[in-house]
Amino acid sequence: MNYIFLSVLAAVALAIVVTVVVIRRRRRATADVLREIGVKSIQDVVLPAGMGEMIHLQHVLLTAKGILVIEVKSFEGKVFASDRMDEWTVIGENQRFTFPNPQAALYDRVAAIKAVSRDIPVKGFVLFPAGADFGKDRPSETIYPDELRERYGRPAEAELERLVEAFYPHWEKVLLASEPAPRATTPV
Repeated sequence: MNYIFLSVLAAVALAIVVTVVVIRRRRRATADVLREIGVKSIQDVVLPAGMGEMIHLQHVLLTAKGILVIEVKSFEGKVFASDRMDEWTVIGENQRFTFPNPQAALYDRVAAIKAVSRDIPVKGFVLFPAGADFGKDRPSETIYPDELRERYGRPAEAELERLVEAFYPHWEKVLLASEPAPRATTPV
């Protein structure tokens, strides 16, 4: 009886270790692709959104093709989503949950960057790890790390320098308009 219990316990422990390793690798892959494509970047900032309001941006990258606004979702499993659905659903191995369609907020974030930077290409994506499966009908503003790397990879050094020089004054406007996002505090 003890051998069966110990075997089950060892199997559960192994499954937990494997899951943690896989999750860490996927998160590292996401962070790696953002570092690879971003010539300059800022994370976790707020920017004026008009009417005295501020909007939170998770990742803003200066790339060879302009500015990218990236919202990272770490959800893995089958994702049921479309451009028109108000809520998206994720069904993982042992969980099922819904979250609001992130595209409307993404459009607002892109608009805030465009209002500040002016005259530079700005694009936004919701970045999902490779473990998210949309099936054949993936929403339009979602992307996987490998696709992001392929679309926004760095060009040759001379071309990169020329583009960054042209884009940098617009990037500076974003830097000047942004500020670190306030941290939530817990009452004492």
